[in-house]
Amino acid sequence: MTRQAAGKNATPIWLKFLGHGDQSTTNTMEEIKVSPDYNWFRSTVPLKKIIVDDDDSKVWSLYDAGPKSIRCPIIFLPPVSGTAEVFFQQVLALTGWGYRVISLQYPVYWDLMEFCDGFRKLLDHLQLDKVHLFGASLGGFLAQKFAECTHKSPRVHSLILCNSFSDTSIFNQTWTANSFWLMPAFMLKKIVLGNFAKGPVDSKMADAIDFMVDRLESLNQSELASRLTLNCQNSYVEPHKIKDVAVTIIDVFDQSALSLEAKEEMYKLYPNARRAHLKTGGNFPYLCRSAEVNLYVQIHLRQFHGTRYAAISPAMM
Repeated sequence: MTRQAAGKNATPIWLKFLGHGDQSTTNTMEEIKVSPDYNWFRSTVPLKKIIVDDDDSKVWSLYDAGPKSIRCPIIFLPPVSGTAEVFFQQVLALTGWGYRVISLQYPVYWDLMEFCDGFRKLLDHLQLDKVHLFGASLGGFLAQKFAECTHKSPRVHSLILCNSFSDTSIFNQTWTANSFWLMPAFMLKKIVLGNFAKGPVDSKMADAIDFMVDRLESLNQSELASRLTLNCQNSYVEPHKIKDVAVTIIDVFDQSALSLEAKEEMYKLYPNARRAHLKTGGNFPYLCRSAEVNLYVQIHLRQFHGTRYAAISPAMM
């Protein structure tokens, strides 16, 4: 069963933002926001806000669930349009299996080194020596850059890269990266929504897109502009600096914002990486194909069971 991602007979939400369709349509089918799982997550896992920089405006928001005795948890980093909530299904499932899971959203950082420094301070604040990172799209690129930045004193034990990339030049936006800070929020949202899937998708994918549009709406101008700047400023991953990090690459075979060339480049960069392919899932498989993604995350983390870098409680292994 397929439908447009805003409900049957409704204009897709993101097309309304782009100026198309019936603006009076209110049937937005926010299935995920009203789902029992999401409401259980919001009512049981507290949102924490942490400041680690001298600038008090830089606030990290995160959900930290599972046994606090685990010193090497898995941390989830969202895409440009995402917030800490977008990984709620991973938080619920993995903590149920005994893992410690942290899902976060970053403050406004305009520079990759600034982000890496802030993230390192956050790990210090949380008293975490090494961590496993799951990054989606921009989150995956930031995870790789952080592993690269800290390679002399490693803070990343493994990486799971979902629909991610290793070189920002694939977006052909490096020449505009320094002008995002000037653009109004509605224009930035149009840029992001332009990468969302268009046309018929199955109901779960439609719900995932609608939820991500809602999350996008919650971001202010500086949050969006800074993320797009990090996403597009001229930079690439230096693989020789993170060659000892265990990597799993999760990608989809259907339509997503990443080109086939970008995916092939990731395979070349990490020839020894485990590959987890999803037949469908679009840009947000962690929402619409959560059971499969959760299984791949569990398989990735299983290789560290019984070591000091296990993300799971020993009692649950």
